[in-house]
Amino acid sequence: MNGEVAENLEAIQRLLKNQSTLVLGTVGAGHQPHTTPLFYLTGPELAVYWFSSPSSLHSRNLQRDSQASISVYAPTERWNEICGVQMQGTVEKIGSRALRRQISQAYRERFHLSSIFRVTMARSGLYEFRPAWVRYLDNRKHFGFKFEMKISQIPPTV
Repeated sequence: MNGEVAENLEAIQRLLKNQSTLVLGTVGAGHQPHTTPLFYLTGPELAVYWFSSPSSLHSRNLQRDSQASISVYAPTERWNEICGVQMQGTVEKIGSRALRRQISQAYRERFHLSSIFRVTMARSGLYEFRPAWVRYLDNRKHFGFKFEMKISQIPPTV
């Protein structure tokens, strides 16, 4: 992996690990867009995980069409501090009990959820977003600074 790609990946991973909430974009039955904020955890190869009710509109949308987009950004009130990532990819509901246990524990720890959330999480689906395309923006470097990557540019052990 060349130095520029490694540096770009580090910037994306740092942003994703330092934030807690994403905006998920899905496509509804009538092709209308739908967005929702969700807590998330990061995984290998820029994977993103969250828990959600299977009956929620975004979960039903994903059951029909697995294509999705997410956006994560650092809160700011100054244009020259805007820093965020946009990703397009697909979402899959995770069935693996071992992965679900691992993500569930990390999720409760990260978001300081008490044991009462175990029941809620047990009733929720665990979803995994896999990006195919990523755009990173950082006005802290200079106005309009950005780079884009296709997932094929990202080594499989990130």
